[in-house]
Amino acid sequence: MTAPQHMYTSGSRRLYYRQSGLSAGHAEPLILIHGLSGSRRWWRYNLPALEAVRCVYVVELVGFGSVRRRQRSLSVQDAAALVAEWIGALDLKGVTVIGHSMGGQISLRVAALCPERVSGLVLAAASGLLHRAWWQVAAQLPLAMRRGRLKFVPTILADGARAGLPNLIRSSRDLLRDDVTDILPGIVQPTLVIWGENDVLLPPALGEAIAAGIRGSRFVLLPHAGHVLMVDSPLEFNREVLAFLATLEAEPPATGEVS
Repeated sequence: MTAPQHMYTSGSRRLYYRQSGLSAGHAEPLILIHGLSGSRRWWRYNLPALEAVRCVYVVELVGFGSVRRRQRSLSVQDAAALVAEWIGALDLKGVTVIGHSMGGQISLRVAALCPERVSGLVLAAASGLLHRAWWQVAAQLPLAMRRGRLKFVPTILADGARAGLPNLIRSSRDLLRDDVTDILPGIVQPTLVIWGENDVLLPPALGEAIAAGIRGSRFVLLPHAGHVLMVDSPLEFNREVLAFLATLEAEPPATGEVS
């Protein structure tokens, strides 16, 4: 059964999300943030495992998602500010954020904005260090789809069509301009950086660079997985994430201070 959809409104912006898994009063929150042209459906192979251990919130970013809503997409920094505002409005604490691709870039900025609420971070093929023209990245998409799970391609195409070409181009240009290098040393949360070995959009070297910039983070490379690694290798992805979540239970909460 699909969890009911909720909407958070901030001015003219509408952030949609679904809550599932364990009840909010009995488990720490886990927030999933999809990437460019993504939707909640990109987590379909991961939700059952994550719902068994956490209260899960699946976010659909403004301008994207599983239903056409005709919203203009936000910049990476504006999207992060809205997610941080929503976390505060729900008074969520002890949050772990999992972000894929652009969602990982947004997750990094969310963690920097509200370290008192975010206690863990999973960056799955996160953007933020890629310096190319948007059309050069777009040219890699056909190869990236061939490297991934072919039966997932219709979902990628359908979600991209719902977002619309203007949002895709606008967000692509913005994420390529938004460099996260300066905020990496300030990330205080325990962080798992997880990547697909066959990622041609964001090569594993970028993941290693992100991990090197975050003190105490761990880098994991999944063999045979492409850019959408949680779809390409769901069992391995779920295993690594669950192991990471288990370690957080013994970790003290982030203070927002760097010693």
